[in-house]
Amino acid sequence: MGQLKWMLTEATDYTSVEQLGRRVYLREGCWYCHSQYVRPVTGETRRWGPVSEAGEYAFDVPHLFGTRRIGPDLTRVGLKYGDEWHLAHFWNPRVLTADSIMAPYRELFDTPQAVKIVDDGAGNRTLEKTSDTAKLFDFASKEQIKLTPNADGLLFVPMQARGKFPLIWTPNKEYTGDTVKIAAETEELEGLIAYVQKLGMNRGKWRDMFEPQQLAVTEATLPRSREWISYGKEVYERRCIGCHGVKGDGNGPAATFLFKQRPRNLNAAVFKFRLTQKPIPTDGDLLRTITRGVRGTAMPAWYELPLTDRLAVIQYIKYELAVDRSDPAAPYAFFTEEPPGAPLYIGRPPAPSQQLLAHGKEVWQSAKCWECHGNTGKGDGEKAPGLKDDLNFPAPPADLTSGQFKSGPAVEDIFRTMSTGLSGTPMPSYRDSLSEEDRWALAYYVVSLSAFKDPLTLQPLSISPADRAALNDPKLEAATPEDAYVPGGGRTQRAEVSGAATGSPERLSASGTANPLKKD
Repeated sequence: MGQLKWMLTEATDYTSVEQLGRRVYLREGCWYCHSQYVRPVTGETRRWGPVSEAGEYAFDVPHLFGTRRIGPDLTRVGLKYGDEWHLAHFWNPRVLTADSIMAPYRELFDTPQAVKIVDDGAGNRTLEKTSDTAKLFDFASKEQIKLTPNADGLLFVPMQARGKFPLIWTPNKEYTGDTVKIAAETEELEGLIAYVQKLGMNRGKWRDMFEPQQLAVTEATLPRSREWISYGKEVYERRCIGCHGVKGDGNGPAATFLFKQRPRNLNAAVFKFRLTQKPIPTDGDLLRTITRGVRGTAMPAWYELPLTDRLAVIQYIKYELAVDRSDPAAPYAFFTEEPPGAPLYIGRPPAPSQQLLAHGKEVWQSAKCWECHGNTGKGDGEKAPGLKDDLNFPAPPADLTSGQFKSGPAVEDIFRTMSTGLSGTPMPSYRDSLSEEDRWALAYYVVSLSAFKDPLTLQPLSISPADRAALNDPKLEAATPEDAYVPGGGRTQRAEVSGAATGSPERLSASGTANPLKKD
């Protein structure tokens, strides 16, 4: 019901896909530059994450601790970035990180010769059938997949496109050429990304509790000035241009890799995450999104950037990019013409209870959330296939069982989404149609859909009914790794170490890691 608790658990082995990725990681010499060990000093824990624990490395043979640190430490990199970010990063690291010294790993992609774009006979654009494209697609298949090249004509082909009919989808004239260069995902690349996403995840959902990423602010701004806007442009060109593009239209060179979630078109001034009654967000809303990132997508958390950088780039977005220039003689600056309205107030959430959860399930049914998100919340509802965003790109509903909530992991974040909707998407606001009580109950129910699941595999965790009951008890306090609940003992690790319970804390600390779980 929205509460994360720590529990002592055993580390898990790599899957066959992750093992393939680890072999690629070793073969390509990634460990030459990237260490995998967070030391117990303040700067390291605030940058990378919690200190490394012995039990995490039970299945790492050989160990890859490393000390050179030419590249970032990767011990806590799991789920820090979405899979699509990694795809673009392996193709060209400097598109996403301008000062990166990492070499491109394009040999991990399948890159056939340039392919012509042709008419499919039904008014759609597809790829010419050649010996190369026939290996990637099934041109006789009735199942279609929409693929969008970037402005330079690079077309990414994900593994899920294999065996389907390709449609070249450019609803906003993202690319107007007649040939494309293909960069197709391979099994080795899929495995490498799976391995990287596994790193640090034996510790569970720690990132949802990572203090540097947490930011709750209503208003934070700088006075408008040419100096701050110019500074913000420099930040944008170093950090944002790879995905959002030179013009801010969401068609940067990395955009073709982001096939599940297109980068935001900043020109339209349509932002999903806000705490205002009107669509235009406050500077505080934008700062929260930039700092936290958007979980499960290619938009990373930028908490490492200095606060002045984040505030400056907001100035550039507001006054230079969020402008409708369809009429060059009369550009429409959204943030000037439509300043943010009054903020919405979100009070303290009601105390969680089974009764509240049951009511939330009733609201889920009556509000017909299942039509898009499916009966179990996996995003597979009957209306899901035809949903589109404002720019005519597919907008699949979120898989609420993943625990990767774009707006944030807390029940307050979900309540905010229920109240404002997600602008630019089919997700509406329920502020007028559902009472505050109903929205809180629904928010708790949505969060509960990902309870007791592995945050990486999404599979149910092996927890006994007795331990579930103990974790569901509001009286059980397990807010830190030191207080982690010890399965079978009914006590926390701190109590066990102090001798308040029987067991072998030495054995547990050597072979297990503290793993935070959502309360059922």
